[in-house]
Amino acid sequence: MLEELYIENLAVIEKACIRFQNAFHVFTGETGAGKSILIHGIQAVLGQRVSRDWVRTGCERASVTALFTNLSASVVSMLTERGISCDENQVTLTREIRADGGSIGRINGKTASVSALKEIGMLLISIHGQHDNQVLLNPENHLHVLDEFGGNPLFLESYQNAFHELQTVAKELGRRRKKEQERRQKAVILQKQIQEIGALHLKPEEEEELENALMQAENAERIISALSGSAGILGLDNEGSASEQIRSAMLLLHEIEDVYPDTGDISQRLQTCLIELKDIAQDLQSLSETVTLDESKLQQMKQRYQAIGQAKKQFFCDFDELIQLYENAQKEISNMQEDTVRIGELETKKAELLADVTEKANALSDYREETGKKFSERVTEELKFLDMPNVILTVQQEKGKLTVHGRDSVVFLISANKGETPKPISKIASGGELSRIMLALKSVIADRDSIPTLIFDEIDTGVSGKAAQKIGIKLREISRQRQVLCVTHLSQIAVMADTHYMIEKHDEQDRTVTQVHLLNQEGRVQEIARIMGGENPSQLMLENAREELRKVSQEG
Repeated sequence: MLEELYIENLAVIEKACIRFQNAFHVFTGETGAGKSILIHGIQAVLGQRVSRDWVRTGCERASVTALFTNLSASVVSMLTERGISCDENQVTLTREIRADGGSIGRINGKTASVSALKEIGMLLISIHGQHDNQVLLNPENHLHVLDEFGGNPLFLESYQNAFHELQTVAKELGRRRKKEQERRQKAVILQKQIQEIGALHLKPEEEEELENALMQAENAERIISALSGSAGILGLDNEGSASEQIRSAMLLLHEIEDVYPDTGDISQRLQTCLIELKDIAQDLQSLSETVTLDESKLQQMKQRYQAIGQAKKQFFCDFDELIQLYENAQKEISNMQEDTVRIGELETKKAELLADVTEKANALSDYREETGKKFSERVTEELKFLDMPNVILTVQQEKGKLTVHGRDSVVFLISANKGETPKPISKIASGGELSRIMLALKSVIADRDSIPTLIFDEIDTGVSGKAAQKIGIKLREISRQRQVLCVTHLSQIAVMADTHYMIEKHDEQDRTVTQVHLLNQEGRVQEIARIMGGENPSQLMLENAREELRKVSQEG
């Protein structure tokens, strides 16, 4: 529960420290005294949007700190997940608002994001104000109210999990189908590439080898002549050949060996040259024999080379890129075939999921139908207590297309008077009736959640007399199960409270200051009398106020 609220430099509140009990608290005060600022302060620590205009004029920052005790297991679990210890089963939420427009949140003194404050705050406090009436007037919110009353989220969670999975599959299927026509068009191009390039049966480095072979074939006659001629010039059997000349030189040197022995070494070197020339001549002759003058083969090679050249020109690439283009086309065609298979799988899965989602949607609808009956009974019972004895509230449920919320649309219909056909709340309910309907809704929903603190901000708008008294009784009744804080302008509600705070505004040194006072018994008498009859209440008003407080005290 909320045990303490400390506010500093928030609008016209310079400093205020308010302590609470697990009971029914009311806040009263003149119009403009600052009751709304109190609510703004609580909303700030709950992670709601703040404004730099909230900072008291002349101050650098405003701050609001709320101490919560007797934490529920869900709150402790959330804090633990965030690495925040909660010694003595309590937590402090703080929000600082700077005059420059920035703000900072803290949980137990540790810096926290606004979203963290909001997540934890949702488990600690539920605020119900006049804006909730607008929520009630919008039928789009009725389904959420009904589900909240149901209190069993498993049907909706099960449905939504299946629905989100269906959406995921449907999106992927749609994306693949959208590209299917594009794939078909590209497949024609790829098949042409595979067919035309594949027909060539290209091999790596084939073009270079073919160029070399063509060059040799086209120059075969010159090559053979050069090789044979070179072999003849060097050969031993040809008259005048290099070998013959060397032999002649060796003979001449041999004739003078007896008179000039220094030529022996040179003769030996010439002998070596003679052997090397013989080997070279034989090698040249062998090479000449490998070169052919086959015109048919030459034509084949020319045709092959031209075919490769045409393919390179057609596909705007060189030889290596041509081979790569062929391999890539094969891979892409294979992937396209896999996409086709995947589309078939997705279609099957989508059909299965659609059947599952539909089944879960029907189960959710049946659950909501049963919940709607209970809801109508409970809310009607509450409204009758709240001085609407002839009220009839029904839940109109219609099935439509599947959405993330199911296939149901829900509208609350109400008849406030005998003989009237139930109609949408927005068409017939007055302000006072809306306030009581909202209180009835919050009352029955409060039984289904574990939020320990409920705040009602002028939920009594548009009501008076006996209806106001019934609202006060109902709030007091709720406070026996939950901590209740209520901002009110009605004495019938104020007298029902266990604790009464008065918010008062006055001028102090040319500044407007708002203070929050905890009223004792006599102070309550004075304030309730003021609410009843205005400023300077008569003795009769004071006695009436005292009597009303006494009656409530006796009733317990």
